[in-house]
Amino acid sequence: MKLPLSPPALGPLLSNADGNKFARLFGSNLGPTDVEGRYLHWDKLRHLQPPEGWTSEDYWLVLKFARRTLYKKLPFTSKSGVQFQFCMIDSIYRDLHWIDQNAAGRIGMDKPITNPHTRDTYLVSSLIEEAISSSQLEGASTTRNVAKEMLRQGKKPKDHSEQMIFNNYQAMQFIREYKQEKLTPAMILQLHRLLTEATLDDANKAGQYRDAGDDIHVVDASESVLLHTPPEASELPKRVEYLCRFANDLDGKEFIHPVIRAIILHFMIGYDHPFIDGNGRTARALFYWSMANQQYWLMEFISISRIIKQAPAQYGRAYLYTETDDNDLTYFIIHQLEVIKKAINALHEHLERKATELHSIEKRLDGSVLQGQLNHRQLAILRHALDHPNAIYSIQEHQSAHKISYQTARTDLLKLADQFKILSKRKYGNLFVFVAPPDLGQKLIDVEKIYQNGELR
Repeated sequence: MKLPLSPPALGPLLSNADGNKFARLFGSNLGPTDVEGRYLHWDKLRHLQPPEGWTSEDYWLVLKFARRTLYKKLPFTSKSGVQFQFCMIDSIYRDLHWIDQNAAGRIGMDKPITNPHTRDTYLVSSLIEEAISSSQLEGASTTRNVAKEMLRQGKKPKDHSEQMIFNNYQAMQFIREYKQEKLTPAMILQLHRLLTEATLDDANKAGQYRDAGDDIHVVDASESVLLHTPPEASELPKRVEYLCRFANDLDGKEFIHPVIRAIILHFMIGYDHPFIDGNGRTARALFYWSMANQQYWLMEFISISRIIKQAPAQYGRAYLYTETDDNDLTYFIIHQLEVIKKAINALHEHLERKATELHSIEKRLDGSVLQGQLNHRQLAILRHALDHPNAIYSIQEHQSAHKISYQTARTDLLKLADQFKILSKRKYGNLFVFVAPPDLGQKLIDVEKIYQNGELR
């Protein structure tokens, strides 16, 4: 990734504008966005066609002056002492309204995650997804299937990548446990400790701020470009304290929308880089804490890291746009709002797809003697088994996936194996495992016939 070109200084642009030109430019009523409503950085705007009779510099001058009238100052400064700020523009208001409707208000629409019998299943899946994607963003290379098996079956991590994912999962659980608490520096340090356990070259750095001896820079190795140098280590305790005050100041004099507050928290951890490693994972985890703390309940079921991983360069560029243009956080806010919207839409699509799959199985069983005999967890196993012949299921994995007791998980699987003969039960060491037959569809038909003949009770 290359550094974006910094915008031209406004002073020389103003001095080059005579009275007639000045009146023409500022009489255009152009707002903080371009003619298509986009909040563009100079690095992109300079390549586009300006309005007729204008130069690119004229275009930028008018946009920047419109933005300056809208800037909202934040209680944070860059390492050079300049305050961070952002603009509330129409597209941000629209996105916030949409998120309010879809992440906080529409509680009745997603029955699988409001139904107490099924919501834990979806919650576990989402926590696993975020743990995997957030770790992969930072370099973890374990495949998704291997990582899911490790977390669901409670296996110990076998390598550095698996340890990163395991740590991230533990950290997301920690966030859920402390979502009602005020944010403190001690919580942030504990979160970092969980995220980096057994993954750092110096184990003593887990849960500790970097110190003056830590040479920290954000570098694009492929381009040999220095992208960011964070503030001095001596400033970190004070900066993190300010960050916690901001995170907890929900009733302050100046209103900041809860989603914007969570995004700013995300950005500032990334900017300050308090730790030698794990800053991105810490920043994204604290975003989840802030959203949950401010009652955005649906955010526990989405994965922003999975969306960011689809276009990581845009994520990095949003940081750089902010740092190279007057500490204007609007760029990062717009990017993250789009990420959140995509993540929420992905969740709804996932829920619809799973509902359709369950309905398909239920339809296959419609009118059969098995109808009503299987609970939603057993139907979920059948759904998975139909697409994954020879898949192996353990009691521990089933227990973890649905957050149920060991006995309930055991009963679910034994019923499918011993009573209905749908799964095969095999001895694996001291434990039983349950295997999906490759001809499961035919098995369901056979079970129906056996049941009708009175051979299955």
